[in-house]
Amino acid sequence: MKRISLVLVILGLAAGSHAQQPKAADRMFLPSDTLWGYAQFDIAPPHNEIDPNLCRADAGSFGGVNAPCNAFARFMLSGVLEVRPFGRGPFRRFMLFGEPRFLFGKNVPQTLYTWSFDAIGVEHSWGAAIYLGKGFEARVTQHFLFDRFGARDRNLGAADLGPNGPWGRYNAIGVRKYFGTRRW
Repeated sequence: MKRISLVLVILGLAAGSHAQQPKAADRMFLPSDTLWGYAQFDIAPPHNEIDPNLCRADAGSFGGVNAPCNAFARFMLSGVLEVRPFGRGPFRRFMLFGEPRFLFGKNVPQTLYTWSFDAIGVEHSWGAAIYLGKGFEARVTQHFLFDRFGARDRNLGAADLGPNGPWGRYNAIGVRKYFGTRRW
């Protein structure tokens, strides 16, 4: 009985000492988790198109199905990319991020509904953030004007609202709070 107890104590101490081994430190620059992000593809059903605010809602009044201002999207490809370049030290909480949204389609509300994949343009923003702790993050974001692609990179007639896109160009300073745990 004493031998079994002795073996169990030795095994317990060996397992405990192994559990206390420090893990290998991350690299200072470009650690293994430098990049994080996601990509997303959305389809908007008919009569519910994505409006990047490039054309007036009554664009069909300016040419019907042949209206030149037909920049209402059926498809959106979007994503987020976060870059955390530092693995150790005081800058490990710093990150850069970018958020592009590509819009595709050729639709005019109440007039023309297609499944066309014509490129409309891209709306994008980028910024920097610092993790403050307890799920809080301070962020500075630069949001750019909507960049039109191809034949839509010009005035699209009387219904064209100009280059400002949904919100125009702006900078924002904000705080983000993360909460919960994902179950995968």
